[in-house]
Amino acid sequence: MCCQWPLILYFDGACPLCAREVAFLRRRSTAAKLILIDIDGDDFDPRLLGLTIEQLRSCLHARFANDQWVTGLDATLWSWRAAGVGLWAAPLSWRPLRPLLSFVYRLFCLLRLGLAWLPHPEGGQRCKSEESKCRIR
Repeated sequence: MCCQWPLILYFDGACPLCAREVAFLRRRSTAAKLILIDIDGDDFDPRLLGLTIEQLRSCLHARFANDQWVTGLDATLWSWRAAGVGLWAAPLSWRPLRPLLSFVYRLFCLLRLGLAWLPHPEGGQRCKSEESKCRIR
């Protein structure tokens, strides 16, 4: 896979586990390799990407500077490589493990919205409902 840095990673900042991973990546990356965009931010408009917020929340999305998109496990693998910790994510690229890891990743994507009760790394919980959006920090 050919890539052109930086990688733009679109993540759901309302997800406590996602926010923890992004905080880890943020500490180890540079803007020359990895740009982090919170799709939960008030100023984010998914229509500019030609996607819906539901599509972006269904799995991790990332785009290289040459407009090549990667999603799911590949977005995770390349974001960790961009942050210089690709060795830890190397098993994500091992062909024999890919079917199992893909299944586990899809399961996580289905269950992660139910994890909003977990403490958020920003000091509290974020919650959303159809009627309101609340953030405790």
